[in-house]
Amino acid sequence: MALTEPDPTTVPTQQRPARGSAVRGPAALMAVAAGVLGGVLAWFVLLTPLGQRLDERAMNTVVAGRETQLQVLSVLGYVSIGAIGLVSIVCVALALSRGRVPLAVGALTIIAGANVTTQVLKHVLLQRADLVDGVVASNSFPSGHTTVIASGVGALCLVSPRWMRPLVVPVGAFAVALTGASTVVAGWHRPSDVVGAVLVTTAWTAAVSMLLGRDHERVPGTWLLALVGSIGAIVALVAIGVRPSYGWDGFTDAALVLGALGVALGLGVAAANRVTPTS
Repeated sequence: MALTEPDPTTVPTQQRPARGSAVRGPAALMAVAAGVLGGVLAWFVLLTPLGQRLDERAMNTVVAGRETQLQVLSVLGYVSIGAIGLVSIVCVALALSRGRVPLAVGALTIIAGANVTTQVLKHVLLQRADLVDGVVASNSFPSGHTTVIASGVGALCLVSPRWMRPLVVPVGAFAVALTGASTVVAGWHRPSDVVGAVLVTTAWTAAVSMLLGRDHERVPGTWLLALVGSIGAIVALVAIGVRPSYGWDGFTDAALVLGALGVALGLGVAAANRVTPTS
């Protein structure tokens, strides 16, 4: 029986090992989880007496003097349509520089989707029940200012290559926490409004990542970096003069509110980063 000589020009193909885990499954779970958490939070703070009392009390735990108020308002003054446009341009440019047109489209979808969703929820779908005396019944959930910044951060996470994440995540968390906490200090929003905005953005970031697919190669330490950034923003507000409303008697409550807000916002940014593809 004749033996067939192997063709020397034929090189066995080897499967390239995956460099990360697929984002589709985790992103789908994250989108659902963020949506459910946002719905539960909205129900609790808008439609229950206990939720309204706790939310109002949390907003009133911190105060700022005139000079500090001016600094806080100057920070919030940078959050505008122009800021959204600038971040959108940066995201598109970064995605195109990597040759990733789908990422550019995804980034714009996150920014547009999150901001439109926030406005529809706040002005059309959600209403604050008039349940507690002394609590303003007009709805402010979710925060539009926080959504602007958080959606920009989510979009930047989507288009950034892996090596940029250790910079994008903490800086993004700092910006989100500084903006969100500033709206609370200024009396524009309750803490739940800020957390709700981040949940809206996380849901959109996860949903877009799910549709895009691809892989996420873990970047060690990003969760910690996000917390460092968000807590750093809280420390910055304290450094410029944000204080407990009731002096030392209110120190514990103020520390708990600001600390919890910083942690929640940092985790939100880290979660959005975790489900965005790095490949």
